[in-house]
Amino acid sequence: MKIDVFGVERWMDIYENHCQYNLAETCVESLTITQLMALTNKTEQQLLADLMPLKLTYGAITGSVRLRTNVAKLYEKQDKDNVLITHGAIGANALIYETLVEPGDHVIAVLPTYQQHQSIPKSYGAKVDLLRLRPENQFLPDLNELKQLITPKTKLIALNNPNNPSGSLMDKAFLNQIIEIAKSIDAYILCDEVYRGLDEEGNGFTASIVDLYEKGISTGSMSKAYSLAGLRLGWIVSNIPSLIEAVITHRDYNTISVGMLDDYFAALALEAIDKLLERNHHITRSNRQILDEWVNNEPAISYVKPKSGTTALLKYAFDMPSWDFCVQLLEQTGVMLCPGSVLEMEGFVRIGYANNPQVLKQGLRKMSEFLRTLSEKQL
Repeated sequence: MKIDVFGVERWMDIYENHCQYNLAETCVESLTITQLMALTNKTEQQLLADLMPLKLTYGAITGSVRLRTNVAKLYEKQDKDNVLITHGAIGANALIYETLVEPGDHVIAVLPTYQQHQSIPKSYGAKVDLLRLRPENQFLPDLNELKQLITPKTKLIALNNPNNPSGSLMDKAFLNQIIEIAKSIDAYILCDEVYRGLDEEGNGFTASIVDLYEKGISTGSMSKAYSLAGLRLGWIVSNIPSLIEAVITHRDYNTISVGMLDDYFAALALEAIDKLLERNHHITRSNRQILDEWVNNEPAISYVKPKSGTTALLKYAFDMPSWDFCVQLLEQTGVMLCPGSVLEMEGFVRIGYANNPQVLKQGLRKMSEFLRTLSEKQL
């Protein structure tokens, strides 16, 4: 099987450990175990009492009842039997494509998005059409274009809501319009919802596709909104028992179970979700304002302000490839962004703004210096 190079992951692997200000990071600032204990009101003695008797064998095959129950509570209409635990959302997405997509199928994926959603189905022999998200539409899908792309062979529509990298957000009414289009040809909708819970307003949760549509499939993880990427733990949620069973068949060949410690810490964190999201909403909403003020004061930078998630696409007013822009920025200032070219969005760079506020502020100051130097060179 041939598959495209995963652009953003290659970029991160090359440069992530060689920067001083990592503004390419997409997770809300990661928690330490000490911080997690404080959020969950666990003392060190209590934590050790839970962990020390554990026999480090295989865990529950589909995920512990405790964890699946806690994940189900993130949704309006789901229960533990609709939840399957995976190795991160990256594993969840891959399993859905492995289970559903066959040669000759048709898949529609929004772009930009996480590259899995276009490259994996293409590698399985599906015809993949891209539904491009544009700044003039606030990076929301054009529904007329979606209708034009639909064919009788359309097996699946792949969405990412909230969207990485733009931070755009489809609300319930908008999702229902996409559902009506999918129903017309009985297609699945896979919605990668790893940033769900980080909306700019309210409790942070937009509607989930799995609560709105019988053939809606939601994937999520502990990485982005819950600051625990190191657990490498995600999930699939589906209303269709036969689909869950089919995914389990594929999963048996590459997973067996997630780690017992990962399962434990994920369940523990989700039982303190109110405190965890209070912390993370403070970070994302405050940092989003810092970023907005910076963009408004930078004549060479423009953007569509993100409504959710942890990332934004910045358009720069210089005639140079985004890869070169990011490499020069990193070499001269220590600031790391992600070039738009690896997201098929040349002329843009992606910024992750949900890290430590001081890192964000210092990184933006360094970027301002870099932009001034570029502007002077082009005069």
